[in-house]
Amino acid sequence: MIPNGTKHNELRQLVRSQLELLLESGNLQGAKSLLIPVQPVDIAEAIEGLPKATQLIAFRLLSKAEAIEVYEYLNKEVQQALIQEFKRQEVLDVVDKMSPDDRARMFDELPAKIVRRLLAQLSPKERQATAILLGYGEDTAGRIMTPEYISLRENLTVSQTLERIRNQANASEVVYYLYVKDNSRRLTGIVSLKDLVIAAPDTTLAEIMARDVVFVHTDTDQEEVARTIQRYDIVALPVVDSEERLVGVVTVDDVIDIIEQEATEDIYALGGVQSDGDSYFQTNLLTVARRRVVWLFVLLLTNTVTGAIISSHKALLEQAVVLTVFMPLLTGTGGNVGAQSSTVVIRGLNTDEIKNMGAGKVVFREAAAGVLLGLILGTVATVWAYLFQGDLAVAMSVGISLVAIALLASVAGSALPFVFRSFGLDPALMSAPFITTAVDVLGVLIYFSIARAILGL
Repeated sequence: MIPNGTKHNELRQLVRSQLELLLESGNLQGAKSLLIPVQPVDIAEAIEGLPKATQLIAFRLLSKAEAIEVYEYLNKEVQQALIQEFKRQEVLDVVDKMSPDDRARMFDELPAKIVRRLLAQLSPKERQATAILLGYGEDTAGRIMTPEYISLRENLTVSQTLERIRNQANASEVVYYLYVKDNSRRLTGIVSLKDLVIAAPDTTLAEIMARDVVFVHTDTDQEEVARTIQRYDIVALPVVDSEERLVGVVTVDDVIDIIEQEATEDIYALGGVQSDGDSYFQTNLLTVARRRVVWLFVLLLTNTVTGAIISSHKALLEQAVVLTVFMPLLTGTGGNVGAQSSTVVIRGLNTDEIKNMGAGKVVFREAAAGVLLGLILGTVATVWAYLFQGDLAVAMSVGISLVAIALLASVAGSALPFVFRSFGLDPALMSAPFITTAVDVLGVLIYFSIARAILGL
């Protein structure tokens, strides 16, 4: 049996291929009929997979209501391309009906000239809503929230509230939670749609609302917003200003986008690749090279230190050339151990998993793990080196060095992310390439020092 997820993927690929064939053959009516039963997010993916010349044609086949919903799912490159091709009124029809938070997110990616032109031609209500969101700092709750929610007074009855919902539901992005405010617009409580449905019609909201409301402020970092929604297992989170007045709501679909964005940035940082939020594979090669060369240049300079250390021990190597055979083994193992430690610590910092442990306890735990790993790997390396070369002194040098390097790598890999965070920097910048290079430099120095002591050279 084919899993449902696999069937769905195959169906999406089939829709995209059939859509392309119908458009190439000029069968526009057939293409339009093909898209009728397809979900908006799948239509967006199908359009993204089309050649650029036919993307606009496919988009024009959609009704206005469908086009607005599909447009919100398109990636920013396709959105920008369509804006350049649309007639002015078509742009306004789509952009004006978008959710304010999705519109603000799109405006963040568009050239300033286009944003100014679009803002000036939006309806006054939508222009004000978008301008308010754009006024908040980047990557904050205020920037990603939607102002489209239903707010009520606590003296309303259930029947009055249901009538209010019927009138406002189409203009609100969030209807499963209702927010209760006082006369000063301060958030005082929350009512779920479920509680509303099962309550008696003449019951007031004050009687059924929850007063212990989880909320964030407009300047709360978006990662903290995501963690709050995850921690309390909710699908929408109210946002208040400095005076505790309700100004918007962050929904779980926006949080999923944030989690993907932040995870991508961390992965790029761990790989030593700079990121400014753009899609890596949609970026031109010169920009890609510029982003990657910075770390590589730093690592290149750092590796010259390793060469200098090797050169300074030329006399030792001339008397025991066999030592050079095991250098890749030692430096490679040390780099891998350090990369493992830095990866788990950086991830733990991002998820708050090690929040209550403290830096000292985490580093000590990783140091102990490094010693254990070093003893296991060092024992194997000693036996292998002895069997390979038949020189016990060299084998002992390799084994003891491996224990010391594993300890060093674990401590460095676990401690340096905490050091970076203490300076207000992203711990992910203390990435695997940096840890590996640092351990290479110190590992070679440790190896030669131990070998010199054991061999008496």
